[in-house]
Amino acid sequence: MLKDKLSLIPHLPGSYQMKNSDGVIIYVGKAKDLHKRVNSYFNRPQTGKTAKMVSEIADFSYIVAGSELEAFLLEFNLIKQYDPKYNILLKDDKSYPYIEYISKPYPKLQVSRYLNIRKKDKKMLFGPYPNAYAARRIVSLINRLYPLKKCDTMPKKVCLYYHIGECLGYCEKHVDQDKLKDMETEILSFLRGNADVLKNKILEKINTYSEQLNFEMALELKKELNYISIILDKQKMELHDYVNRDVVGYYFDKGYLSVQILFLRNGRMVGGHTDIFPVVSDYQDELDTYLMNFYSKHEVPKEVLCTNDVNVDVLSEIISTSFIVPLKGKKKNLVDMASKNALINLENELEIIVRDEEKTERANDELKELLGLSKLDRIDLFDNSNLFGSFTVSCMVVFKQGRPAKKEYRKYKISLDKNDDYHTMQEVIYRRYYRALVEKTEMPDLIIVDGGINQINACLEILNSLNLNIRVCGLRKNDKHRTNDLIDSLGYQIIPLDKSSAVFHYLTRMQDEVHRYTISYHRAIRSKGAIASVLDNIEGIGAKRKKELIKTFGSVAKIKNASMEELTKILPENIAIRLQEYLKEKDEKK
Repeated sequence: MLKDKLSLIPHLPGSYQMKNSDGVIIYVGKAKDLHKRVNSYFNRPQTGKTAKMVSEIADFSYIVAGSELEAFLLEFNLIKQYDPKYNILLKDDKSYPYIEYISKPYPKLQVSRYLNIRKKDKKMLFGPYPNAYAARRIVSLINRLYPLKKCDTMPKKVCLYYHIGECLGYCEKHVDQDKLKDMETEILSFLRGNADVLKNKILEKINTYSEQLNFEMALELKKELNYISIILDKQKMELHDYVNRDVVGYYFDKGYLSVQILFLRNGRMVGGHTDIFPVVSDYQDELDTYLMNFYSKHEVPKEVLCTNDVNVDVLSEIISTSFIVPLKGKKKNLVDMASKNALINLENELEIIVRDEEKTERANDELKELLGLSKLDRIDLFDNSNLFGSFTVSCMVVFKQGRPAKKEYRKYKISLDKNDDYHTMQEVIYRRYYRALVEKTEMPDLIIVDGGINQINACLEILNSLNLNIRVCGLRKNDKHRTNDLIDSLGYQIIPLDKSSAVFHYLTRMQDEVHRYTISYHRAIRSKGAIASVLDNIEGIGAKRKKELIKTFGSVAKIKNASMEELTKILPENIAIRLQEYLKEKDEKK
């Protein structure tokens, strides 16, 4: 059947979708010539990930596009829609910090992270800074040197920052516009590459403090000057045109593609991004798709320097920037340097990556065979937590192809007010899978609960009521609270686990992950509940101020240790004093 269907594929551009025996799309690709590309999977020997994917293909479909550009966009949208298991390129959600300058209504500098940066938002972003500590330290230093707005809220009157010259008094709106304009010009000049602006400002402050015999502050700023000098020296490049550009290099070997992207901002290299992943299609197509995805989530520079293997015409049109292939000179040297880094990264990491993948896949396959499952692509794990019946929560973590799928994790605040694991499990299972049925989202091949037969029965009762046939297992601990047995819902078979086996370590890793996630959420809820109960006793703290205090401090202990200056950013001074007195009195009564 497949052979006949393959012969009918046209020699046209488009996107193809590989499907498994359940009709689930497991891979989406694109091609200039659909006939040649799809047939290539079946008419030649395959190795590695490609061989594994081909072994699962039971059917395929394709959509013809009007051009290579349309095929690119079609592939991109289909991957986002179906999230196929073998399209690993579009699952990276790492975001880098940027220094963001906000001019209105008041000038403010902050470190921001954005998963998707759109040009139409018109944000003033500088970076990215792979070194988050450096970004925070630069922002902190600029805030000390310039009278930017420091408060998160708007006080009714000027605070200490105004009196020591570190704020222009935005709350009372008597801002000197000339000072404001000069300050903004200097800050933006530094962020755009003029390092002397900040260095001169620091030297000016050091001299002022020295004249005032304030040697402690002068020494602090001297350390900051040294730090800035070191950072800027590391970022020196030979290009001095102050253009924001990225440099893309890659290396392909043994079925793995290594990509290195260097970030050059205002003539300085601020860092880079590295990825290594297995490919199941033509590696040049995978590289193009990777770059398209990368720039859909990160800042798009004025130009991208790359090798001639990259589809510069299509990418330039889709991403709305210039992809340039330099043939000689300094720019060509930068591309060569990025490619050399990609090669070094692959040589250093490949053995570890391959070993880790093989180990994970082997453990997942062993668990599949142990339970007699036809496939095991997705596992949902649940855990409950409560404190004497209070602040009951449940969490779900998800593993796909043996790896955590953190975007799929979910937290549940349970409505029950008592310590009842059975009904807690029923509530969370019903909420999770009723919603999955309504929204037609992906179902798991296996559900694992942290507990024994009681928890399994609670889960099965709800699944049966929803007409869902999903295998359920429980992880039972021994008297030392360590994973000991796997209990299968099929006949309630107790499967002892060999402590040295790959399956045992795999299950333990999953159990530790769901437990960590649940405890973390429970602590957060418990902490917020403790703060809320304390704040309810303070006159003048309503819902809005309570929410802001919880968001800012996160625990009673941190509120207790907060300075008056920190508290008055949120509360009027008299209420802040009242809160401190209440907490002190509460401590004395203990």
